[in-house]
This record gives sequence, structure tokens and C-alpha cells, in this order.
Amino acid sequence: MNRSPLFMTDKGEDIQCELCPNNCRIKNGGFGACGVRGNKSGKGIIPFYGFVSAFAVDPIEKKPLYHFKPHSQILSLGFTGCNLRCPFCQNWHISQNTEICDQGHGRWMQPGEVISAALKHDTPSIAYTYSEPLVHAEYVLNCMALARKHGIANVLVTNGCVNKEAASIILKLTDAVNVDLKCFSAETYKNILGYKAENTLQAVLDFIRVCHEMDVHMEITTLVVPDLNNSQEELNAAAGYIASISEDIPWHLTAYHPDYRWNAPPTNPVFLRNAAKEAGKKLRYVHTGNI
Repeated sequence: MNRSPLFMTDKGEDIQCELCPNNCRIKNGGFGACGVRGNKSGKGIIPFYGFVSAFAVDPIEKKPLYHFKPHSQILSLGFTGCNLRCPFCQNWHISQNTEICDQGHGRWMQPGEVISAALKHDTPSIAYTYSEPLVHAEYVLNCMALARKHGIANVLVTNGCVNKEAASIILKLTDAVNVDLKCFSAETYKNILGYKAENTLQAVLDFIRVCHEMDVHMEITTLVVPDLNNSQEELNAAAGYIASISEDIPWHLTAYHPDYRWNAPPTNPVFLRNAAKEAGKKLRYVHTGNI
């Protein structure tokens, strides 16, 4: 089983990571924006390969996936690190804390142990979730390949911030995806959620389109955050883009609650229901959550 870093090339003493739109050029001894893909003596390293920060059996609807294997249980794995820095992140204690593995939390699991756990718990699917799984592409790919051999479905819960080459490779082994479309503003992605990358929104939109073209079951989630992404104009634009791909793609509009570094009031449930009703004019399946 290949544990070599992927999507990383030598640039003299530097490493160029081409996994996601940040396209980090990593100096010797450093890490990329995600905090988990690094450079040691001019060679790419992935020292968090196999570290699982969270491990649980969940209802699949919790991902949320309402239209893929409904009412089934799913084995869920979380990781550490993320290529975004959302100030309202609800899983910030693992996504923004790569020191968690030194703090007595989590466990190290080989891909075979993950498959054994799924078989033991009799879960028909495995979810790579909680924090961003794609920054651990090598581990996720190895788990997915083994899962396929055992007839277990692979579910990716992701922010979709990944370049096209990596997306196409990972999606070949993916059965279902929930894409977290944070907003429909390139400026918000650049200035509030990410690392100043110019094309993050476009990368997410491209990922959504590639999922559909590759016939991977897809549902989309947007956490509706007051004064960030909750204008009716922006929500209409997001709904329009999704509908331009397929009006059958389910869209989950979920309520925000203050967390991490964001203290805006919670999403108004009435507003959220009205937003879902409006989106329903363009999309067949619009769900609300966290209310």
C-alpha cells in the first residue's frame, strides 16, 4: 500500500503542493496552509497519515445525506488540519489543532483497521468527515480502495477545495459526497475563510460539477451565517448554480450557532425556512437543519 505523498513536487529545497487551490510552496521544515502536508529536507512529508481524531458510528442523515442509503448507519472518521480557516468552524478543536495527536486524543489506524471496524459494526458505508479529509488524500485513497474490495461504500464530506487532478482521482473511488459550499462569494472565501487564494470559490464550483459529471451521488450543505452569506441575492445565486447542474441535487441549508471566533447571533429559523422555500423554486430537494 503506497504511503508516498501525492500531489507534491520538489522545487529545489522547497516543495510545491498542488493538492488544493492554496498551491502552497513549502519551505524546508515547514507545513502548508493545512498544517499537515510538509517539507523535511526538501522532501514532501505527510506525518499525520493514519491519525484519526474522531471515530463514531452515526446515522447517515447526520452527514447530512438524506438521499443515499437512508436510515443506515455509517462509520465516521475525523482527522486534523484543514485548508480553510472558517472563523465559525464547529469542529475547530480538530480542524485547527494539529497538536491534538500529542494531547492524548484520537488514535492511529491503518486502513485495514478501518475496514475491520466497518465490518465489525456492520456499517455499509464509511464517511471521511468532521475535519477536511482531502488534505489527507493519501490515507483516504488507501482506505477507499480497501473499502471497495469489501463492498463498503465511500462517503466524502468535504469543503471541495481541491484541484481538478486530485478531485478526479479521489472521486473515482467515491460513492457519495456532501460538499460544504460555504458561500457564493469569491471575496468571502479569499478574505474570511481561506488563505488569500484567488480561485477557491471556483475550485469548489468545479468540484461540484466534476462530482456530477462522474455520476457520484452528491448533496450540498451551506451553513447560513448572519451578515456573512445570508443575503437573499447570494443564496439565490448559489441555488441557481446548483440548479444549472441539476435541479435534483439536494441542498441542505443549516442554521449557524456561535462558535470558535464568530459571535454573530444564531440564524433565525423563520429566515432559514423562508430561504429554503425560495430555493425550492429552483431545486427539488431543499432541507433545513440545526434548527
